[in-house]
Amino acid sequence: MTKPPRTHKAASEDGLWHRPALMNLISDLLIVGSSIALAWACALLIARLPFFPLLELKVNTPLTQVTRAQLEYATRMVINGNFFTADLDQARAGFEKLPWVRRAELRRRWPDSLELSIEEHVAVARWQARDGEIRLVGRDGELFTAAGGENLPLFIGPESATRDLLRFHAQARRVLADIGRQPVVVTLSARQAWQIRLDDGVLIELGREDGKLPLEERLARLGQHYAAAVARVGVPVAVIDMRYPGGFALRPGKQAAAKTAAEAKS
Repeated sequence: MTKPPRTHKAASEDGLWHRPALMNLISDLLIVGSSIALAWACALLIARLPFFPLLELKVNTPLTQVTRAQLEYATRMVINGNFFTADLDQARAGFEKLPWVRRAELRRRWPDSLELSIEEHVAVARWQARDGEIRLVGRDGELFTAAGGENLPLFIGPESATRDLLRFHAQARRVLADIGRQPVVVTLSARQAWQIRLDDGVLIELGREDGKLPLEERLARLGQHYAAAVARVGVPVAVIDMRYPGGFALRPGKQAAAKTAAEAKS
C-alpha cells in the first residue's frame, strides 16, 4: 500500500518556524554576538576619543647616565596614542635602545600618565673587538655600546669570553693590590693564553690554563716575588714571564737592555 503524497502544509510544519527551541537558541546567539560586537565597537570608539590623552611620563628610578634630553627624545619617538591605545611593549623596547639602559619597565597610571622604571648598566671595563671597536662591559659581563669609560680597564679577547675576562681581572686585581699594582689590560688570545698589562707598563705573561700549573698559583707567585725581583734587576722591566714551573723570567725594556749592553762593552 503506497503512502499518500505529503502536502505543502505538512512540509512547512517541519521548518524552523515550527521549532521554537531551535529558534530561541539562534535568537540568543544573535543577541549575544551583537552585544559583544557593540561593546567592542564602543570600547574602540571611547579609546580613540580625545578624552584620555597621556599628559605625563613619570620616571620612578634615579638616573646617573641617561639624560633628560634622551628621555624626552625617546618619549616623542616611541609613545603614540592615548592612555588606552599606547603600545607599552613597543615603547619599552624603544627605551631599552637608549645608551646605558639595561632594562626598562612601563605601566599605565590612571588617568593620564605612564610610569617608567629604568635599570642602567654599570660599566666595569672596556672590551675591544678584533676590528678595534670598543664596547663597555657591565657587572655581569654583558656587552653594551655607550660613550665613556676611558679610565676603565681594557679586555681583549673573544666576545664569548667576557665573563671569563671579568672573573680573571677580579682575581688578578685582588692579588696585585697587595703589591700596589693594578691590571689595566687583560688579554685572552685565540690560543687561550692569558696576559696582564700592569699600570706601570709591565707585561705579565701567564700562558694557558694548566692543571699542573694553575693560573691562580702563577698569580700568587707573582704577588709574592714581584717587588723583590724587579728591585734586584736594577733596570726597568718590560716583561715578566710566569710560564715557568716554580719560577719566572724577567726581560728588561729595549732602552734598558741597550744601556746594559753598552755598559758591558765599555
